[in-house]
Amino acid sequence: MTAPKERLWAYGLFGGLLSAAGLPIYIFAPKYYADTYGVSLATLGLVLFGMRLLDVVQDPLLGWLTERLRAGYRLAIGFAMTALALGMLLLFAIEPQFSVVVWFVLSASLLFTAFSFLTIAFYARGVGKASELRGGHLRLAAWREGGALIGVCIAAILPTLLGAFLGAPYAAFALVFAFVAVIAAIAMHPEWRSVENQAPMPWGQILADPVSRHLLLVALVNGAPLAITSTLFLFFVESRLAAPGWEGPLLVLFFLSAAVSSSFWSAFARRVKEKTALAIAMCAAIVSFSFALTLGAGDLALFVGICIVSGAATGADLTLMPAMFAKRLEVISPKGGQGFGLWSFVNKFALAFAAVTLLPLLELNGFQAGQVEQSETSLVLLGVLYAGVPSLLKFMSLFLLWRLPQQIE
Repeated sequence: MTAPKERLWAYGLFGGLLSAAGLPIYIFAPKYYADTYGVSLATLGLVLFGMRLLDVVQDPLLGWLTERLRAGYRLAIGFAMTALALGMLLLFAIEPQFSVVVWFVLSASLLFTAFSFLTIAFYARGVGKASELRGGHLRLAAWREGGALIGVCIAAILPTLLGAFLGAPYAAFALVFAFVAVIAAIAMHPEWRSVENQAPMPWGQILADPVSRHLLLVALVNGAPLAITSTLFLFFVESRLAAPGWEGPLLVLFFLSAAVSSSFWSAFARRVKEKTALAIAMCAAIVSFSFALTLGAGDLALFVGICIVSGAATGADLTLMPAMFAKRLEVISPKGGQGFGLWSFVNKFALAFAAVTLLPLLELNGFQAGQVEQSETSLVLLGVLYAGVPSLLKFMSLFLLWRLPQQIE
């Protein structure tokens, strides 16, 4: 049983909150603003990509900031938590008071900037925390990523559940999120402390390290399939499978499979090394994507199996990749802030690139969000983008993982 002083439950709770503010927003926000306010998918894709271009400068700067804050560290965390909750409320709970697109940009920017700072600080703190734990990075990752995946599951199904009782489910979701943010902030408060006796390492020096650089490349290519499937998941279920109303349950099944598998992958990696475990998960993902490419209307039962397998593979990605990177940072940059600033940028860039390329491409080929009838061309393209492209990217990821320098073993 975990000793109380380790407080790993607080890392799970905080990870769950952050995950509810991250991936689900990329899944829900485009469809919500397209369906509710009539914003085109092309516009939303361009806006999301433009916002993420800000991260080219923002995330390394936020990483720099987390490594240099001293007395004001906890105050900065509190301010960021407030901004996170406010951004969620503005995005979903308050109707736009002026141009819908401008409102979306401002509220989402506030949300994602706070999310970026908190994610970087959270993972940077994990570098120091792991050194205090029996089981180190893999044990911390099991709690942190396990909590994050449970948070994603709850966030994925909550709007659907709320929609059964309320007329404004996304507004209610934002209110629940703000309440949980207060609880998570209190729970995590004692844990916030930086590494005082280590000099900050510029991100250029982190990139100069061949192992860190290669891990970032693997993270970028390996994270792209999840970014693609997350962006297109709701559209694939609604239009390609012709199963409207099943989006929420299937999304929960996917992330629940990832959450349940995370502890297994952590334990398995302690026996066979992270690299081997991750390679096995990548192969499972390739198989599941290959089957998904063949699905069409009425294949809901088969897609359930694909959600379970691909979800389990995602559990390995989300648990083992950050643990491998954190283990390397412990050697070259113990403060971890600027390293995870780069890590955060890589993961969000994959999501943004998926949005800016896939959504406009679908729209140009006749796909219309919210329409019951879709052209055959757009449905074929939707299947290729959702399943075919991720398969190819996973093959590339597997090759890059195989070429990973031996220092990580």
